[in-house]
Amino acid sequence: MKSYYKELWMEVPTRMDFVNITRDVERALGESGIREGLCLVNAMHISASVFINDDEPGLHADYKQWLEELAPHDPSRYRHNRTGEDNGDAHHKRQIMGREVVVAVTEGRLHFGPWEQIFYGEFDGRRRKRVLIKIIGE
Repeated sequence: MKSYYKELWMEVPTRMDFVNITRDVERALGESGIREGLCLVNAMHISASVFINDDEPGLHADYKQWLEELAPHDPSRYRHNRTGEDNGDAHHKRQIMGREVVVAVTEGRLHFGPWEQIFYGEFDGRRRKRVLIKIIGE
């Protein structure tokens, strides 16, 4: 079995946004030479997420509104912010959206269902963060 990894560096200029990283993951898969296996993609920061869904702007706007309603950016609301941070909401948003995704690799391609794409979710932006792509297989 072979193993390959690559790190993506993200720097989202806004506090919260979603970035389609599907093409980056597909490029990494091509570089790996792996034709059958699994591909893990995970955010390497506790205030960011990786998730799979449709690349539809209305859905993304709905997610942002829903997340803000569930965990509003209000520094006075979270005990975590007593440490000098202002990102307690970002930790909650990441917990809801998840840390990582795993996608099957079949015949050298990501084995998606209809409309599936991979997204990086940023909830405390304006600084560099990493995404790990780890591919194993043959």
